[in-house]
Amino acid sequence: MNRRHWPTALALLAAAILAWYLVYSQLLVREMRKDAEVHSRIVVRVLAGLNDPDADLIATMLGLSGDIQRLRVPIVYTDLDGVPAVWVNLPFEAAQGDTADMIRVLEYAEHLAAHNPPMSEPGLGTIYFGDPPTVRRLRVVPWLQVGALVGLLAALASVIRHNVRTERERIWAAMARESAHQMATPLSSLAGWVEILRLPDEDREGMASLPAVAGEMEADLDRLEKVARRFEWIGRPVQTEAVDVRTMLRLLERYVRVRLPQLGRTVELSVDVAEGTPPVLGNSILLEWALENLVKNALDALAGSGGSICIEAEAPGERHVEIRVIDDGPGVSPAVRSTLFDPGITTKKGGWGVGLSLARRIVEDVHGGKLRLEPSDRGARFVMVLPCAPDPQPTERVGRLPWDRLAARRVRTGGESGNPGGGSGARS
Repeated sequence: MNRRHWPTALALLAAAILAWYLVYSQLLVREMRKDAEVHSRIVVRVLAGLNDPDADLIATMLGLSGDIQRLRVPIVYTDLDGVPAVWVNLPFEAAQGDTADMIRVLEYAEHLAAHNPPMSEPGLGTIYFGDPPTVRRLRVVPWLQVGALVGLLAALASVIRHNVRTERERIWAAMARESAHQMATPLSSLAGWVEILRLPDEDREGMASLPAVAGEMEADLDRLEKVARRFEWIGRPVQTEAVDVRTMLRLLERYVRVRLPQLGRTVELSVDVAEGTPPVLGNSILLEWALENLVKNALDALAGSGGSICIEAEAPGERHVEIRVIDDGPGVSPAVRSTLFDPGITTKKGGWGVGLSLARRIVEDVHGGKLRLEPSDRGARFVMVLPCAPDPQPTERVGRLPWDRLAARRVRTGGESGNPGGGSGARS
């Protein structure tokens, strides 16, 4: 069976076991009611025989014998010498007076005594008895329940392992697609600059100067290296340092601004960092990746309708910094709010449902912060809470260039190259 059908098969198996248990329980209840009816009839016959001195003793005993047989309880009665005198409901036929049959009845009486202590009546003999069929069936029920539970748990564990493996494969496929998408922009930009450099000097007049081209190509190379480092940190211990929030958001703004829709319904982008916002403790490459995913999510929501995206940052306390990504788009459907950050959850046609899940993993699992979707009257409001860095002094960042030098160079060269683009009109 294809494993994707296992959840359905497991549900059907659970339903079948439940139905069987209900039916079996009703059968046992019916059998116990019949036994209670027979017990009541025996009591009535005994009382009637005791109260009626003219009652036919033989008829009464025959009636009691028939009732006892209907109980299907195996009984062996031995006299004072230990010789079987009466037996009923045995699983085999035995003739009175046959030595071999009498020995067989005695052996069965010992078998009954091993399960239920025999009753000895002074001056009468000993009565050996067994369990009625209802009791024997009840003894099987717990074992059947345990077996069914073990089977269901084993099937459930297999389904969970399969789902985890499928989810992991889906996430890695989406990550590979994301890496290819992120590398495509700087690669296409580098290809364009190479074409410009191949032009004769007279045809290149009026275009960017060689130092400017070199600066832009260096920025694209740095972008490629940053993309590579993002995926390099996955599954490895992450190096953290003091990350200046203002610088990080300004660089993010320059990267996103050249990709905003410029035709038709435009999208306005603004960045507001409160004065005195302290650095956060984190990995600048991964934090920028998480913020990019939030901004791209907002761009997807505003695609085709236009609107505004605002990135705000402030320190509401001494220990944490809040970074908010706010848009005035259609917002998030209440149906997906509770699962919005789960892997594979997306409202975008053809989406992989990785962006927000990856952002939450970066913020919460890697940086020990919080990422939440706050209620808002319009649009979506994502809030990222990060711990402040213990040392407010900026330090050397992970990467080929220091963070401040990279920011200064991009300001000097006018930002990254890239083609204006938009989203697909949904969140992922």
